Amino acid sequence: MSNMSHDMRQMTAMGRSIEDGSFAVIDQEVGPHSHVNADWEIVRRVIHATADFEFKNLMELHPDAVDMGVRALKGGCSIVCDVQMIIAGLNKERLESYGCKTYSFISDEDVIRRAKEQNTTRGIESYRKAQSLGLLEGAIIAVGNAPTALLEVVRMIREESLKPALIVGVPVGFVSAAESKEAVRNLGNEGFSNIPYIVSRGRKGGSTIAVSIIHALLLLSTREQIL
Repeated sequence: MSNMSHDMRQMTAMGRSIEDGSFAVIDQEVGPHSHVNADWEIVRRVIHATADFEFKNLMELHPDAVDMGVRALKGGCSIVCDVQMIIAGLNKERLESYGCKTYSFISDEDVIRRAKEQNTTRGIESYRKAQSLGLLEGAIIAVGNAPTALLEVVRMIREESLKPALIVGVPVGFVSAAESKEAVRNLGNEGFSNIPYIVSRGRKGGSTIAVSIIHALLLLSTREQIL
């Protein structure tokens, strides 16, 4: 067993039994859905993290999302998050085994200062800082709280030819959250069909969901058939 595989399954027999039982309940109760193979592994883990079966219909994955996400992780990509809450939920040992590093600049003093000066948001300025540091190209971009951050990433793709490895766009909220995720989905209609994404349509989302998606990708990265 690889170090990654061992690390991914560091739980007691009882803990493993509970998790396996939870997934069995999900599979039994979820009903018909269109998610297949690895995509379902992602969606099922989101449902597991939230106990909310509505995500069966809310989650949308670009056809290349899982493959590109796994390849990026195995290649030691940067993971640039809107909030520290996502980073806090990720298993550092799992990411470090691939050489992945995590970043969030939303609480940096220069980001806060610039957001006030430019009358923007910390979310916007945090990703502008990440871009200025060269961290976004080929990265996994994970947004769980700040819709304006996700809209800024979309702008960078349109106007600056940014090409991240994967967008995990799951901000929660009532103002611009749904719209920001629709903007990501619409990139394909604007000539950017090569930008993979995983989004939760509508208002629902959150950092917990972003974490569950990245952990699902890490689990899938241990399976040879994904490569």
